[in-house]
Amino acid sequence: MAASRTRTTPARKALGRLSLPERTFVADALRTETVGGVLLLLAAVAALVWANIPALHASYETVSHFHLGPAVLGLDLSVQHWAADGLLAVFFFVAGIELKRELVAGDLRDPGAAILPVVAALCGMAVPAVVYALTSATGGGSLAGWAVPTATDIAFALAVLAVIGTSLPSALRAFLLTLAVVDDLFAILIIAVFFTERLNFATLGGAVAGLVVFWLLLRKGVRGWYAYVPLALVIWVLMHNSGVHATIAGVAMGLMLRCTPREGEEHSPGEHIEHLVRPLSAGLAVPLFALFSAGVSISGGALGDVFTKPETLGVVLGLVVGKAVGIFGGARLTARFTRASLSEELAWADVFAVASLAGIGFTVSLLIGELAFEGDTAMTGEVKAAVLCGSLIAATLATVLLKIRNTRYRRLCEAEERDEGLDGIPDVYEQDDPAYHLRMAEIHERKAAEHRRLAEAKAAERQARLAEVPGGAGEENDSPA
Repeated sequence: MAASRTRTTPARKALGRLSLPERTFVADALRTETVGGVLLLLAAVAALVWANIPALHASYETVSHFHLGPAVLGLDLSVQHWAADGLLAVFFFVAGIELKRELVAGDLRDPGAAILPVVAALCGMAVPAVVYALTSATGGGSLAGWAVPTATDIAFALAVLAVIGTSLPSALRAFLLTLAVVDDLFAILIIAVFFTERLNFATLGGAVAGLVVFWLLLRKGVRGWYAYVPLALVIWVLMHNSGVHATIAGVAMGLMLRCTPREGEEHSPGEHIEHLVRPLSAGLAVPLFALFSAGVSISGGALGDVFTKPETLGVVLGLVVGKAVGIFGGARLTARFTRASLSEELAWADVFAVASLAGIGFTVSLLIGELAFEGDTAMTGEVKAAVLCGSLIAATLATVLLKIRNTRYRRLCEAEERDEGLDGIPDVYEQDDPAYHLRMAEIHERKAAEHRRLAEAKAAERQARLAEVPGGAGEENDSPA
C-alpha cells in the first residue's frame, strides 16, 4: 500500500516587499501626506497657542464662531462649522479615491494580501471602542463617545515620523497607509450611520440624483473642471441639508472615479485628480480644520480632568492601549490562522511599533468628538483635550519603539534605494532579470579595467621614481637611501 502523502500549502509572507509600481505610488502619496502632516502639526500648535494666551483667547473664539454664508441655502455656518463640513469634504474626497484605488489596483485587490491589514484595521477600531465603553461604563460616564478613539490620522503619524527622523521600510509604510484607508472607510460609515439624527428625504434624493449625474458624466468621459466642480458644490449643499454629514458627498464622488488606466493612458483619471487635489487637502483643508478645532484650553486642572473623567480617560486609553493591542493582535491572529509568516526583514516588534503609531488620532477623532457631544460645549472641549493627550502619549511611545530599531530600518531603506545598475530601478527589483546581471557584469568589467589601468600607471610612476635615485637606492624599502 503506497504511503499517503500530505499536501502542505506554502506559508504566505506578510508585509513583504512591495511591487515597484505600488512602492512608487506609496512613496509619492506619503511624501505629500508628510508635508501636510507637518503643516497639520504646526496648525494644531498654533491653535493651542492662540486659544490659551489670555490676550488672544477672545479673538480665537470670535473668529471660530463668526457666521457667514447664505442662510436661504441653509449655509449660515460658523467658520469652525465650515472647516468641519466644507474643508473636510475635500479630505474625504481624497480618502474615497485612495480607497477606490486600493480596491481595484492596490493591496486590497488581492484578498490574500489584504486580509492581514484589513483585519488589523478592523480590530484597531473595535478594541478602542470596547476600551472606551468599558472605561466609561465603569466610571458611570456617557457611552456617546465610543467612536472617538477609533480613527487614525495618517498625516499626523507621518509628521511624527518626519520630526523624529525615523526611516520606515516601504512595507511598514504601506501597512500604515492601508490601515488608515480602511480606518477612513469605517469612520465614514460610523459618521453616516450613527451621527445622522434627522433626514430630509427631498434634499437627500436631490443629492443622490446629483451623484448619478456625476457618475454619468464620468462614464461618458466628459472632461473639464467646469462641469464637475459646480456639480460637486450642488451635491455638497444638498447632502448638508439632508441631515447626512456633508463629508459623505466627498467620499461618494471619490469612489466613483476610475482608478485603473486604460490603453494609452499613463495615469487613470482618479490618480490624476488625486495628484491635483491631495496638496489642497493636505496643505490647506486639514490644517485649517485643525486650526479651528484643536484650540482647547489647556491648564493643570483641565489635564487632570482628562485622566479622571470616565469619558476622557476612555478616549486616552482607547487611543494608546486599544489601538496598539487591536492592530497588533489582529495582525498576529490573522497570521496565525492564515499560515502567513512575517517577512524575514521584519519582526513582530516592528508591527507593534506601527500599531502604537496608529494611536495618533486627530482629524477624524476631533470631528467625531464634535458630533458625539454636539450641544455640550464643555464635554466637547474635554474630549478634544483627551484626543490631544492620547495622541501625544501614543506618539511618544511609538517614537521610543521605532528609535530602538531605527538602525535596522535605515539599512533596509538603503537596500531598497540602492541602484548600482544606474537605470533608475532599485537593484532589489531586478535580481531575477538576466539583463540586469549582464549589465552589472559590464559595469564591473569597466571598473576592473579602469583599476588595472590605474595600477599599471602607478607602477610605471614608481619605477620612474626609483630610476631617478642614483644607484637604484631604496629599491627594497621604496624610500631614498
